[in-house]
Amino acid sequence: MSNKVQNSNSKKYDLAERTAQFGKDIILFLKEVPENTINKPLIGQLVRSATSVGANYMEADCAESKKDFKHKIGICKKEAKESTHWLHMTAAANPKQVEICRKLWQEAHELTLIFSAINNK
Repeated sequence: MSNKVQNSNSKKYDLAERTAQFGKDIILFLKEVPENTINKPLIGQLVRSATSVGANYMEADCAESKKDFKHKIGICKKEAKESTHWLHMTAAANPKQVEICRKLWQEAHELTLIFSAINNK
């Protein structure tokens, strides 16, 4: 199964690269978030869910069967959706970071939609 996706601007995106970039963007963002009693668990949860999207996509890309592929893509969708939740919580805890959270949330949402579309094929 190819991991190339077309967007509305007719640019080709490598979904493996896009999911990896999402994880990296989250890590870079969270390095700027102050570590305190509220943020510490949010940071941990968000790092885990956001980086899991790419890891599970890599597993899906090497799936041994259609059933295995569908299962791994479903996990990608769940982890992307979970990332949107943790981004909402991070924004609530860090009002000065709302804009960056919104941009990252948008990417997590788009990834959720992409994985939903793949899973529904």
